[in-house]
Amino acid sequence: MSRTGTGPDAADATGPDTVEDTGPHPVKALDDVVHQRVRLGILTVVHQARRAEFGLLRSTLDLTAGNLGQHLTVLEKAGLLAVEKGYEGRRPRTWATLTPAGTQALRDEVAQLKRLIRQIEDAGGA
Repeated sequence: MSRTGTGPDAADATGPDTVEDTGPHPVKALDDVVHQRVRLGILTVVHQARRAEFGLLRSTLDLTAGNLGQHLTVLEKAGLLAVEKGYEGRRPRTWATLTPAGTQALRDEVAQLKRLIRQIEDAGGA
């Protein structure tokens, strides 16, 4: 059976293989630093809390201290989080806050995820 189009791989304009050309696919705009599940969780919790203590992040996201520490380092090196160490009483504490770049990166990620969801819903796949 032959397909209509300009070449052997061209899809029938009315067939299920048709993808509307609306520019770059939203997946291409996802940021690998932000999109990783734990880091996206950290950014989201910090955004909601405005300033999140290490213990809150660890318990909320169900992480080990070492794993959380590594992800915080990645986000801090990327300029998305500011990490502050200090004391509350006699207890050492670590707090994280979003930088302006972190706030923008989270907004951009959410916008691309919304575009992706819209594409799926518009295609009837949801």
